[in-house]
Amino acid sequence: MKKTISLVMIVKNEERTLKRCLESVIQYVDEIIVVDTGSTDQTKDIAAEYQARIFDYKWSNDFAAARNFALEQSTCDWCLVLDADEYISNDCSDAVQTLLSNPFPAVGKVKRIDKFQGKDGINLEQSYITRIFPSYCRYTGKIHEQIVTDLPRITMDVEIQHDGYFQQTKNERNIPLLLEVINQSPEDPYYYYQIAKEYRGLERHEDAFECLKKAYHLISGQEVYAPSLIVNYLYAIMAIGKLEDGIAVIEKEQEFLYDFPDFYFAGALYLLELIMSDPGQYQHLLSHIEQYYMRALEIGDNGKEGSVMGTGSFAAHHNLGVFYEVLGDLEKAKEQYLAAAHYKYEPSIERLSLMAQ
Repeated sequence: MKKTISLVMIVKNEERTLKRCLESVIQYVDEIIVVDTGSTDQTKDIAAEYQARIFDYKWSNDFAAARNFALEQSTCDWCLVLDADEYISNDCSDAVQTLLSNPFPAVGKVKRIDKFQGKDGINLEQSYITRIFPSYCRYTGKIHEQIVTDLPRITMDVEIQHDGYFQQTKNERNIPLLLEVINQSPEDPYYYYQIAKEYRGLERHEDAFECLKKAYHLISGQEVYAPSLIVNYLYAIMAIGKLEDGIAVIEKEQEFLYDFPDFYFAGALYLLELIMSDPGQYQHLLSHIEQYYMRALEIGDNGKEGSVMGTGSFAAHHNLGVFYEVLGDLEKAKEQYLAAAHYKYEPSIERLSLMAQ
C-alpha cells in the first residue's frame, strides 16, 4: 500500500509568503495541516484555498509544543514540516517516494538554503535539517526545536529556499526564548551559537562575540554545526577588533576544518585585518592570504553544513582578484575576476569594467 504524507505547518500572519510555500509543495502531499497561532491577516483564508485542515492554537512560547500539536492532527503515515517563509525549489517527487517506500525506516534531512544580507551583498548559507519523518515522531526544544528519533537520518535530494531572515529579524521573539533556554542549559553550546546569530543581525557584535567565545570553548567538535560556529567566531573576532584572539583559533582548527572552504575564506579576511592592524609585526603573513584563498578554491563549494555559497568559488576568486590588484599584479587580478564573472558575480564584472577603462 502506498504511504501517505502530510504537510504540517505552524503559522502566524504569513499572508506574504504562504501561497508561495503551498504552491511549491502541494503536488507532493496528500493533506495539508495548518496550525494558526493567532493570525490577524489573510493567512487562514489563503490556507483554505488549498483545502488545508486549519486548527487554532494558543501560542505558549514553545515551538516544540506547537509543532507537536500540529503533528497530532495528521492522518497520514508521514509528515513533511515547512515554515511559511520556506519553499521547495527542486523536483523532489522521486526522492520523497523513495524515502516513504523504503522498507528500512529512516528520517529525511533536506538541504535548506538560507538567504541573508552580508557585508558583500546577498549570501546563501546551506544547512541540512530533518523535515520528513514518520508521523509518530515528535519535537523537543522551546526554540530551534529538534525531532527526537533513533531512526537513521538520510540526506535527501530535497532543496528548500528560506528567506525569512532576509532584511528582517525575529529577535524580539527569539532572543527571550533563547535566553530562557540558556538559563536552563548553560553548558549547551548550540543555544549560544543560535543567540549569537540574533545578536549579529542586530549588529550587537560584542554580545555575539561573547556568546560565540563561550560556545567555542564548549563544543566537542562532533557537533554538525561546529565548523560554522568556528567560522562565525572568527567573523565576530574581526567585527570587534580583538584580532589577537583569532591567532590561536586559526592555528588550532586548520586540521579539523581542512575541507571547509569558509574557514580558509574567513581566515584570509582575518589575516588581512591582522596585517593591517600591525604591518611591522605581521607583514610576513601576507603570502598566507593568497594560500588561504587558493585552498578555499581547491576545496570548492562542497555543500558542507553551514557553508556559504561562493566561499569556494566566485567570492574567493573575487577576493583573490582584489588581493592581486592591491599588490599591483593586474594580470592575475583579471584572471580571478574573469573566473568570478563566469558565475555572473556582479562585483567582479564591475571590476573588470573599471579595469577596461
